[in-house]
Amino acid sequence: MNMKTMARSFGLAAALMLGTAGSAVWAQSITVAIGSEPSTLDPQLRDDGGERQVNDNIYEALLARTPTGELVPGLAADLPKQVDELTWQFKLREGVTFSNGAPFNAAAVVASVTRVIDPANNSEQMAYFGTIAGAEAVDDLIVNIKTSGPDPILPSRMYWMKMIEPGHAGSADLASVPVGTGPYMLDSWNRGSDLKLVVNPTYWGTAPQVDEVTYRFVTEPGTRLSGLLAGEFDVITNLLPEFTASVPKFAAVAGLETSVFVLGTDNEVTGNPKVREALNLAIDRQAMADSLFMGYAQIAKGVHINPAAFGFNADLPYYEYNPDKARALLAEAGLEGAAITVVGESGRWLKDREQIEAVSQYWAEIGLTVTTDIQEFSVYLDSLMGDGPRPDAIFIANSNELLDADREMSFIYHKDGAAASNSDSWMAEQIDAARVETDPAKRKAIYDEIEAKIHAENYAVPLFNLQDIYGMSERMDWQPRADAKLIIAEMKVAE
Repeated sequence: MNMKTMARSFGLAAALMLGTAGSAVWAQSITVAIGSEPSTLDPQLRDDGGERQVNDNIYEALLARTPTGELVPGLAADLPKQVDELTWQFKLREGVTFSNGAPFNAAAVVASVTRVIDPANNSEQMAYFGTIAGAEAVDDLIVNIKTSGPDPILPSRMYWMKMIEPGHAGSADLASVPVGTGPYMLDSWNRGSDLKLVVNPTYWGTAPQVDEVTYRFVTEPGTRLSGLLAGEFDVITNLLPEFTASVPKFAAVAGLETSVFVLGTDNEVTGNPKVREALNLAIDRQAMADSLFMGYAQIAKGVHINPAAFGFNADLPYYEYNPDKARALLAEAGLEGAAITVVGESGRWLKDREQIEAVSQYWAEIGLTVTTDIQEFSVYLDSLMGDGPRPDAIFIANSNELLDADREMSFIYHKDGAAASNSDSWMAEQIDAARVETDPAKRKAIYDEIEAKIHAENYAVPLFNLQDIYGMSERMDWQPRADAKLIIAEMKVAE
């Protein structure tokens, strides 16, 4: 069998490479279709799922998680030790370098922490890092992370913070030229079309089996499906549930994302508590779950805190479906026919456009005048986390990789959170208190009280706890992760 025949036989979009001894080695390459193009490749400033899907393979953090979610050492040699109530100490791995040859050391950790928490950088990721006050090098391989108060989930926070190379960050544009310690590095980025990563030859860990990966930016789920069936793609995200039986392979895992509409509680119409209650009562969530998700999503209970996270209040009831009561509430508020704008995007999350359009229709059916604004993803991120006026209702499938209620609380419900749409000072004070409470029972009680208020005041419209569904080519060997990270080093191509 000649080389071309072998390539067709294995279905590899790979070129022949020569090993150091002159032996033939086949480079394994794959193509992954994702729903949105990264708005940046700077790993610290935006809270952008498209950025993470790429940068999770270029950059690393002090800690990592196994595919099932267990915290394990990453760039740190061991799990951290708590020195005192405000200090956690990490010992770093020896011999790790960035892809540009610079050493990874305590100075790099200090620079990474300092940069992401610097108020001047206005990082959208601060909901992950709320208590982190700074870092100090003890020696070249030992670093202390300082917190503003006791923080029982500091290790989880350091699973999220990617480490940057200080010299490169000071002289280059991280948004387009990433340099990390991870198993891959950027090869090319054709804006609006695709991005390619290749293996980092100096990677400190086990060499991945996939040598290069091309990300294609494909917003429409039908186009991703067609590409998979045509052999153009090896992995697609957000496979539609109705097509799981049509693809060569698929995998579904319980995800950490919960779809929700965040309401502008200070806006003219959605500032009215009766209107917010009506918005929740208007939606037939069971009908949506059955028609859209076919068993691959569960109705969110009470509020949109993920059930897998510490602090989830299981005692809160589901929102009922009662459109007649919703209409009556609008009448009582004197806001029948009132106009609201619903902001969203398309392609980033499973059935996102469909959820937005279905809910907008439910709200129109109770008598509101609804304008739906589906935005390009980078524009949408500005609407979600920018400094401009808050939308009446904005859709997000919020994830919780910290597995702690502080993620949603700091991001959406604290009045100073990146995606906050309220000015509730009491709630902000309680969120701050819970963040530094080390007694689990007391901390859980604070979250229960906060969530009871969120539910009673209808500060948000929670929808579904989503599963992550992926389509794969026949040659792929991969088990998706609980945290939805696309770790290419965990993927294999069948021989």
